[in-house]
Amino acid sequence: MTLSTLLIVALGAALAGFVQGLSGFGFGLTALSVWAWVIDPTLAAVLSVAGSLGGQLVAAVRVRRGFDLPLLAPFVLGGLVGIPLGVALLPRLDIDWFKAILGGLLVVWCPAMLFAKNLPRITVGGRAADTVVGLAGGVLGGLGGFTGVLPTLWCTLRGYERDVQRNVIQNFNLSMLLAIMIAYLASGVVRISMLPTLAVVLLAMLIPTLLGTRVYAGISEAGFRRLVLGLLTVSGVAMLASALPKLI
Repeated sequence: MTLSTLLIVALGAALAGFVQGLSGFGFGLTALSVWAWVIDPTLAAVLSVAGSLGGQLVAAVRVRRGFDLPLLAPFVLGGLVGIPLGVALLPRLDIDWFKAILGGLLVVWCPAMLFAKNLPRITVGGRAADTVVGLAGGVLGGLGGFTGVLPTLWCTLRGYERDVQRNVIQNFNLSMLLAIMIAYLASGVVRISMLPTLAVVLLAMLIPTLLGTRVYAGISEAGFRRLVLGLLTVSGVAMLASALPKLI
């Protein structure tokens, strides 16, 4: 790998680390929007999961907002079921159409929520609904590493306070990413030749992740809601940008 490519990889990791430290999610989508132009998709996927996992571990230490197991458990249990389903669906699903549909929904729905005076709040469904959303997040993780997109949107619609939402998303993503990384290691996807680039990613994202967690501490409830919805909108745009050229 050339020096210029390594610098681009480091830049993507730094940007993604800051976003994840600030919001609790978004490493993969941010990094892949930079890396997709210069490195192999398999390597990009491994780097994304490793960087996301590293960032979540750093954030879990820096941003401790409690550990509410009864609240978190349905999401995680659903997600662990969803990951192998996503992996099984991957060869049978047109991933570009999937990205286009999901990206389109995020681009339309999240800005509408962002500018709404009063957000709709979902109170029905209880833990069963949380489990279904966790399962959907796991499926998305198996399909492309997008574990945090739907659970983050769901927590916003639930009306959870900033720290409660951070607790759910941060620990959910940490659990899902750990499971995906174990699967990668067990299946031989992670190769020894990838280790130097993995080291570059982990070093490049460390300080930006810490900076992101510091900025998070000063964000208000309303500011955090705007940040999350804005990042989900950007995620939708990124999905559309990667999928539409292949469909047109």
